[in-house]
Amino acid sequence: MLETRSIDYIPETERHGSLLSQFTLWLSANLQITAIITGALAVVLGGDVFWSLVALLIGQLVGGTVMALHGAQGPQLGLPQMISSRVQFGVYGAALPIALVCIMYVGFSASGTVLAGQATAQLLDVSDTTGICLFAVLIVVLTLLGYRSIHFVGRIASVVGVAAFAFMFAQLFSHHDIGALLANQHFTLPSFLLSMSLSASWQIAFGPYVADYSRYLPRTTSPVRTFFAVGLGSVIGAQAAMVFGVFAAALAGHAFAHHEVAYIVGLGASGAVAALLYFSIAFGKLTVTTLNAYGSFMSMATVVSAFRSKRAISTRHRFVYIVAMVGLSTAVALAGRHSFLKEFTAFILFLLAFFTPWSAINLVDYYCFTQSRYDVPALSDPDGRYGRWNAKAITIYVLGVLVQMPFISSSFYTGPFVDALGGTDISWILGLVVPGVVYYVVMRQSRQSIPDRLVLPVEKR
Repeated sequence: MLETRSIDYIPETERHGSLLSQFTLWLSANLQITAIITGALAVVLGGDVFWSLVALLIGQLVGGTVMALHGAQGPQLGLPQMISSRVQFGVYGAALPIALVCIMYVGFSASGTVLAGQATAQLLDVSDTTGICLFAVLIVVLTLLGYRSIHFVGRIASVVGVAAFAFMFAQLFSHHDIGALLANQHFTLPSFLLSMSLSASWQIAFGPYVADYSRYLPRTTSPVRTFFAVGLGSVIGAQAAMVFGVFAAALAGHAFAHHEVAYIVGLGASGAVAALLYFSIAFGKLTVTTLNAYGSFMSMATVVSAFRSKRAISTRHRFVYIVAMVGLSTAVALAGRHSFLKEFTAFILFLLAFFTPWSAINLVDYYCFTQSRYDVPALSDPDGRYGRWNAKAITIYVLGVLVQMPFISSSFYTGPFVDALGGTDISWILGLVVPGVVYYVVMRQSRQSIPDRLVLPVEKR
């Protein structure tokens, strides 16, 4: 059954689901191969096993808190995540961060499609190109089906993921001396903060779409319980996968790059068991890649609807948006599949500069000022309460991006202050704190037009 709702408000009569489905969705979205690769990067880029594990956990908790705070908004607002940005940035102004979100979707979908395509190719004994294309077709179908189907697949994928990771960890611990890996400790602050950045960015990157998958929950659902259901599923899943990645990279050395999927499966499986692991890797990517495709459709629809003053999106337009975004990410995957690890490293770290300021502004506005008192009809009215552009919020957002530039360390850009800090990248910390504090001070001193309650589409303003 096709989902009929898109960026419009979800009425109370159509609300459904439980917090368990939130936990399983985000657990399955993180128990997957790209999270393993992300954890492996902590070692590939120079960290030791022990301190990489500690740093990854701290980053998970910090980033997971930001992510889950966004997720808790869903049941209260009944809206997709990014359309609520119109409250802070204006109906037209919200297009700026949303456009950057679309770039994020393409990048993450492409990287995931490369890995899932490799697994599909091994499973079906076809070329990587064919595997990538087959996986992309499946993503289009599942994304078209929508919300219910995504949560259903998430529940199945969580069971498959737990079983696969339990087996892989058992093989890892039984065939390798993990104690020796943990004993080799050489703490360096740059490597420690890099590992924190990897896991924090992983979690924060879910922020722009996490509420998309909680917006159908009944409005009476506890925000605190939603926070923990979403946050625990995401943090537990990501940390488990990244821990495995750290150990795999430490054991593989230079053999890991460009052969990530084959190496991970080959750690302790062959024959029929290896085929099952290849299946679990491809199936594990199904959930999160569908989330990216679904989120990209919502973001594109949000941008277009802002300039057309529309709340609903037709089925035909929905199909066009989904095929366009999946097609673009597939093209990127095919073009960049041979240099995936290096490019993905630069992408995931540089991504933080554009999403931490948005997260800070959105969360400060929601939890300190509006507190779910949104005027939903005004979100589609450029002449309404929120206006076309909110110059203050946009300026603070740009400030939040610029303040990070001197402190960013990536393969294609390194800020001038990085060397003075011993190569340490602290940009994402500034990207959360500076715009959050500035937005709070500015908005506290300005007069905002905040309704005294949530105004629904069927009500008169």
